[in-house]
Amino acid sequence: MTPEQRILAKLLLIEEEMKNIELWQLESPTEQAFESVEPFCIDTMSAHEWLQWVLIPRLSSMIENEMPLPNKFAIAPYYEEAFKEDKSRDVTDLLNHLRELDAMFKS
Repeated sequence: MTPEQRILAKLLLIEEEMKNIELWQLESPTEQAFESVEPFCIDTMSAHEWLQWVLIPRLSSMIENEMPLPNKFAIAPYYEEAFKEDKSRDVTDLLNHLRELDAMFKS
């Protein structure tokens, strides 16, 4: 399995886990939400929205279009902080998947 295939497989596991813990949305955020210039669209989207609607599609598209991927990548710390107060669901597996995704980009 190539590194790109491993990344795509990890993205699928992240999607599945988001569905399992009921963070996956059927409706996209508004067009304006995507126009944010802030990291993670923090001013217009929740953390899980950015993951679903921005990160997963962009990484998948980059791989499918054979574009160069980032050399370094670290999103798990953001999600550890974003989900710290969420007591309504167990995000342990999701955070583990995100940490593993980060590790795939360590050069």
